[in-house]
Amino acid sequence: MNKMLESIIIDPKICHGKPCIRGTRIMVSVILDNLAEGSNPEEIIKQYPPLTLKDVQSAIIYAAELAHEEMIIPLMEPVK
Repeated sequence: MNKMLESIIIDPKICHGKPCIRGTRIMVSVILDNLAEGSNPEEIIKQYPPLTLKDVQSAIIYAAELAHEEMIIPLMEPVK
């Protein structure tokens, strides 16, 4: 899985530091937005020719890894 994530880069000089596919300015969020809207990987690759199936899979893996991060925020007691 780590090999797949090598396709993702975060560089402050590219797309304001948003995660992108290496060698492009195509942000991971663009791929995920397209998937969420119902596009299949082949349609996304056709729309963004520099992408490969591996790139689309890498974006999905990246999103899955982010979803695994846990942040526990204690509930605040209401002010009386």
